[in-house]
Amino acid sequence: MSKFIPNSTAKPYYTAEEIQVWLVSHIAELLKVNPDEISITEPLDSYGLDSVQGMLLAAQTGKLLGFQLSPLVLWHYPTIELLSQRLAEELQASESETFEI
Repeated sequence: MSKFIPNSTAKPYYTAEEIQVWLVSHIAELLKVNPDEISITEPLDSYGLDSVQGMLLAAQTGKLLGFQLSPLVLWHYPTIELLSQRLAEELQASESETFEI
């Protein structure tokens, strides 16, 4: 998974599919479940993510992608599929350092 380590000299770019893989792996790790138990089309709240885990996930995802990510994004894009598509669009379209909803 070394391709997910951001290059400090350039803003990283990931496809929606790469972000999905990373999110599935990370959510499974947070919840201490097998990644096979995580569906990209199920609402994140169906997995019982609490607010602390949501904040941690947003912070770690933002660090990966190179911009600040509000935990509220998890409610605006409630599935891994929707979230990863939106994040990939943001990476492609924005030069800003802050993710705005």
